[in-house]
Amino acid sequence: MSSLVARTGRHRQRYENNFRLVSGCIPYKDDGDQSSDPEGRIKVLMISSPNRDDLVFPKGGWEDDETVEEAAHREAWEEAGVRGELRRKPLGVWEFRSKSKEKICSTEGRCRGYMFALKVKEEHEAWPEQENHNRKWLNIKDAFKLCRYEWMREALNEFLKVMREDRSMPISAVAAECQNASPNCSVRSSSNQQSEWLRRPMNSCMPPGPNLVAAGATQSSTQLDLKGRA
Repeated sequence: MSSLVARTGRHRQRYENNFRLVSGCIPYKDDGDQSSDPEGRIKVLMISSPNRDDLVFPKGGWEDDETVEEAAHREAWEEAGVRGELRRKPLGVWEFRSKSKEKICSTEGRCRGYMFALKVKEEHEAWPEQENHNRKWLNIKDAFKLCRYEWMREALNEFLKVMREDRSMPISAVAAECQNASPNCSVRSSSNQQSEWLRRPMNSCMPPGPNLVAAGATQSSTQLDLKGRA
């Protein structure tokens, strides 16, 4: 039986070179009807926060007694009440500031987030953080419009690319419409996307927007593999 108690506190939180390590996922489902409009066939699950109209994907701190994949599974359960099959390869790794530190010019509040795709197999009526988060299934276009953070829009775009590679849905039309719908919608390749911030001195301010660390990009920090071993 699934526990309805969420983990709290940061005493087990992982950090690397002053970055808080975060893991999250884009939960999705596919109705499997190949004759249907692909924009309506793939749905992603987003969650709300108190007193806000925009939405986010489940994510939270990666702790020292779990792998990054286990952390993504846990956050999906605690925040959205879903379980499923997680793609082992991340959609990407992004660097951003925590919402409480977005306007502070310091190393405080920096996060490095790993995002995965989670094919939902179970959707429960009760879950640990149900009082704090409502959940909503959305088509791709609406998800782009309602997504709170630019870095999560970039993760959603990487998710679309994975779906296209799997021949699950043709996305060229969706991506073009999303760019028109949202000026902040980022539709671009993850190749050669090493963060501009990573090329700056460590005492420089982090820019207000998110940064994608491209797969395979060289990082000067100590490398942690996805199992959490230094």
